[in-house]
Amino acid sequence: MKHLFRNRAFVLLMVSDFMQNIGIWIRNMALLFFIMEKSNHDPVAVSLLTVIEYAPIFVISMIGGVLADRWRPKRTMIWGDILSFLSILLILFVVYAGYWQAVFAVTLVSAVVSQFSQPSSMKIIKRCLPDEHVPAATALSQTSMSLFIILGPMIGTAIYQAFGLQASLISLLVIFAASVIVLSFLPSSLDESPKGSESTGSFVQDMKAGFTYIGSSRLLKVLLVIYVLLALGSGFVQPLDIFVITERLGLEMSSVQWFTALEGLGMLIGGVIAAVIAGKIKGSYLLFAGLAFLGISTFVEVLSEWPILTGTMRFITGVLLAMAQTVLMAVMMQQVDEKFIGRLNGVMMPIFTGMLLIGSGVTGWYMSVTSIVVVYFTAGALFLVSSFISMRLPISHVSIQAAEVTAGAEAPAKA
Repeated sequence: MKHLFRNRAFVLLMVSDFMQNIGIWIRNMALLFFIMEKSNHDPVAVSLLTVIEYAPIFVISMIGGVLADRWRPKRTMIWGDILSFLSILLILFVVYAGYWQAVFAVTLVSAVVSQFSQPSSMKIIKRCLPDEHVPAATALSQTSMSLFIILGPMIGTAIYQAFGLQASLISLLVIFAASVIVLSFLPSSLDESPKGSESTGSFVQDMKAGFTYIGSSRLLKVLLVIYVLLALGSGFVQPLDIFVITERLGLEMSSVQWFTALEGLGMLIGGVIAAVIAGKIKGSYLLFAGLAFLGISTFVEVLSEWPILTGTMRFITGVLLAMAQTVLMAVMMQQVDEKFIGRLNGVMMPIFTGMLLIGSGVTGWYMSVTSIVVVYFTAGALFLVSSFISMRLPISHVSIQAAEVTAGAEAPAKA
């Protein structure tokens, strides 16, 4: 991993991501507690936060992906942080004026901006690292995210409880300003597109080319199927997690946090292991093992009546799931043509989010007409099916070239 920390662009990007993760959790916890207080624990107001967070994924994601493919990644990320800074500054003044409902705009702007910043970040990694270093880079990114699953809520809660909403917003201003400064030190060469990768068509033509590119690639179609199954299965079990803790294990509701922390710790360790062994073990084996064990552990969790067994399964699942996620991201980063990364992200995210919400939406009804055991076994079966499908991923060391799959789609743009 030493080669990663010697790469100036990657280190700067990781520092920026680190600060933004802190900011996201400070924002999430501050807004949650603030809205709970101001709305007198109104569930409609709280649920509106989730709607605002997910809505841009469906409305903006594909548009953001196309534009991210057309724009310069460094400049896009910098302007994203600047817009976030300005929006928080505006909200701070509005809150001072007493219009607390305006805090919903913080989440909306942040969610919209992320639809442009995330694919731009992926493009920078693609440009600043050789393909053989991408698995280790994605593993480090996964480790950072897992770390904040554990520490983020504690940091955000501590700042809000000690200093309140205004201090939380001011800390966000400092974080986004610092992120802009860090990103400004990225090499300007990262904004220079490789020869032949510039878009020559209109926005609509670029969008059509993106769908053609995905539809013509067997790897990407298999990857989409895996994402669909994972999201649907996750949607089934996530809302029912608390019932496993209270009904199957007979514990208090507050015990949920400890099992979540165990899974987060497992993901943290799994990310570190993935970074160390990246390139030494075939990615398809890690992916199959992670998804297969996720299916088996889902069966065991719903049948278990012993907290130690359930906690152990959560921890091991976290380890292997982090490895599986690292492989999925590395495959996409390595084998997708750089100029289509944004559009692929724009398709993947809405599909994953949509299937997650569909699963979450029907799982309550499904449980009421069957049982929690049936729901969990259904989810486990979906995870197992995805593990076997993952063995069909045609993973190679050669990128899927746009010229091979989109020549027909891009011909009008070149005319």
